[in-house]
Amino acid sequence: HQWIGWPGITIEDPARQSATAAALAELDAHPVFLTERSMEKFYHGFCNKTIWPLFHYFPSYTTYDDSFYAHYRVVNRIFCEAVMQVVQPEDVIWVHDYHLMLLPKLLREKNPAAQIGFFLHIPFPSFEVFRLLPTVWRSEILEGLLGADLIGFHTHDYVQYFLRCVLRLLGHEHHMGKILLADRLVKVDTFPMGIDFEKFHSA
Repeated sequence: HQWIGWPGITIEDPARQSATAAALAELDAHPVFLTERSMEKFYHGFCNKTIWPLFHYFPSYTTYDDSFYAHYRVVNRIFCEAVMQVVQPEDVIWVHDYHLMLLPKLLREKNPAAQIGFFLHIPFPSFEVFRLLPTVWRSEILEGLLGADLIGFHTHDYVQYFLRCVLRLLGHEHHMGKILLADRLVKVDTFPMGIDFEKFHSA
């Protein structure tokens, strides 16, 4: 397994970046270095001030800032380039969470034959809430997710909300959670995640 992600710190010095990358490579981890400005706009901005509150049904706390979304696009492209540097032809690429919802499509454009999965670790909201995003943002997010072959959510409701958004906003119908695009089939399904209840209960 190869892990690709932000290392949790901002490092501007190229020498320190190289040293950090070398150390993490021993753990099969490949860091994606982001500037403080990008982290502020992308992570603290679009991810945590736009997507997080809106997807948790707090529209009154949601911030709509064009610069936030611009950095979201940029960071997703940076991650795409990082993945393409290490991915091999037979690899399965698994993209995690709301920070990288544009990434599946970007990867698909670079490698049409790639095997891509995506899982959302937070709720996916109802159509009435999702449509509060600006038109371009919401379309690009849905199209970004549809770059994956398999899209997973925690609950059946989240799956249905996503499928309804895809139908209402992009016009793609589904059959039993399968969306037939022009060039391939996308499966959307429920994959509940949680603790090992019996283990903790018996302890």
